[in-house]
Amino acid sequence: MRFPLLKTLSRRRLDIRLNTGGGLVTRIVERPGETLDPDALEALVADLRAVAEKVLPGEPLDYGVFSGDRERLARSVVTVLYDRASGRPVAFNALAVMDVTLHGRPAEVLHLGLVMVDPGVRSSGFSWVLYGLTCVVLFVRKQMRPMWISNVTQVPAIIGMVTETFSDVFPSPRPEARQSFEHVLLGRQIMASHRHVFGVGADAGFDEARSVITNAYTGGSDNLKKTFESAPKHLNEVYNDFCGRELDYGRGDDVLQLGRLDMGSARRFLLKNVPRASLPNLLGTLAFVAVQRLFLPLLHWLSTDRPWGILRPR
Repeated sequence: MRFPLLKTLSRRRLDIRLNTGGGLVTRIVERPGETLDPDALEALVADLRAVAEKVLPGEPLDYGVFSGDRERLARSVVTVLYDRASGRPVAFNALAVMDVTLHGRPAEVLHLGLVMVDPGVRSSGFSWVLYGLTCVVLFVRKQMRPMWISNVTQVPAIIGMVTETFSDVFPSPRPEARQSFEHVLLGRQIMASHRHVFGVGADAGFDEARSVITNAYTGGSDNLKKTFESAPKHLNEVYNDFCGRELDYGRGDDVLQLGRLDMGSARRFLLKNVPRASLPNLLGTLAFVAVQRLFLPLLHWLSTDRPWGILRPR
């Protein structure tokens, strides 16, 4: 795995593979619609559809990342898990990058997006790959600057996972959860301009004070609506009680969670979520990413006999 990682040093966007244990190989592709040639992009989309057909048999797969639309995929970060022995895709996560404005400056929110897992391999202990690994890799790639993340769901297990993985998450049942001015601004912009990212129609309402989307399943995510009984539960009952109290499952409500990935949450993820057997390989990957984004610019800056972009040697 080291030689593919070395290739990332010269790339503007991520496209890496790494062993993540359990007989799985994980591929992370940043903005594939921007970086992959037509054949490679078609092959990647085919892998996503192969997983989705196991989860939603018989459903049309011509929307979102399944459409193969290059512009949409240019605003996505795709993580695909493959069975190492057969090469078969078994799960994926498609994150979306949303452009917003915060404190008068352009900013990005990373939406945790669509996750699908082949029913034949569920409960295999790789949820940490789908929900946290890619975010941490991007965090290091962005020179460890805090990143805003968003999550739209009605599943108690996912609401609890997001609350316990990231920092300053709202809404959540934790007593310290507070809705900051940044939460309000980002929520307004996301609901005004980015509903299509998570398949929420224009007729859906938004309870800003609670950050709850009402009647959310009318804009492309219709097949994902669940009853409270069928929604996967969290081991901590506080999250299950929170969802039962705050969401109307008959109407089809979702929470819009907003939080941050910072040094504290990255440290918690590495120490609590990553299996010990997978930690060395992951740390090696993060080291290579850090070399590209942190140390190489410093070396270029100190090399005074060669030009670098608009900079000139003395």
